[in-house]
Amino acid sequence: MENILQIDQVSAHDAFYHQENLHPLVSIINFEGTYPEVYASRMAFGFYAVYLKDVRCGDIKYGRDTYDYQDRTLVFVAPGQVINVSIDQEYKPKGFALLFHPDLIRGTPLGKHMDDYTFFSYESRDALHLSEKERKIVLDCFDKIKYELEQGTDKHSKTLISANIELFLNYCVRFYDRQFITRSEVNKSNIERFENLLNDYFRSKKPQTIGLPAVTYFAEQLHLSPNYFGDMVKKETGKTASEYIHLKIMDLAKEKILDVNRSISEIAYELGFKYPAHFTRAFKKSTGYTPNDYRSIN
Repeated sequence: MENILQIDQVSAHDAFYHQENLHPLVSIINFEGTYPEVYASRMAFGFYAVYLKDVRCGDIKYGRDTYDYQDRTLVFVAPGQVINVSIDQEYKPKGFALLFHPDLIRGTPLGKHMDDYTFFSYESRDALHLSEKERKIVLDCFDKIKYELEQGTDKHSKTLISANIELFLNYCVRFYDRQFITRSEVNKSNIERFENLLNDYFRSKKPQTIGLPAVTYFAEQLHLSPNYFGDMVKKETGKTASEYIHLKIMDLAKEKILDVNRSISEIAYELGFKYPAHFTRAFKKSTGYTPNDYRSIN
């Protein structure tokens, strides 16, 4: 397997594309007419990167899954993520990138809630597809950041640059909400498949062999990243994926408890709980009754 090209600093990424670096912790790149130092198929960064591609450049892959990297697409890369890129032979770079190091936003309002932007944990196949109007808004945000970089560094730079990055990311939250809506039929189909997978899980021996079902298991089955899957479930059902799974478990538990021929311990193990006491606590927290109390009143 080819070694991973690790680029830890924003300035090193600029140098990789033969670009002038205006700030060691943040950069806006216009890829028009640029060429990388080498074409590396596996890369990882020590900073956040957002790529806006205006031309199809090949396939980008996280893990086993490939995403068709089309134009007007935003892909978000978090520090430490490994990306695999297969470049077309005729590829000529075209598009833009925003790069910013975690040190830039440390201590800023953005830094305090950076984890809220869950799309940095999405995978490439969950990329954001922009309308032309949305693309213009993205480029306007990039222009504002670049303007600040061109003014040189002063006591206001960090505040203004991080505020403009935050503005851009908040627009991306809106655009992803729009994408969830425009893909509603696809998402509903995925929710139906999720429900079927849940049912199949409990019809099988998986609870006894694997344990309680995890969000990551269903995300993998649907070929979605866990964060994208979780956000999709929340948008469509109003519940988090974990809540949805928990409610399913509790509904099954209520049915099984009514069978007086089964002990509470047997039911706990059938549902995937490692210890019956854990099942009892979870059931009481959900219903207000212990399993035995629930059995006695029904």
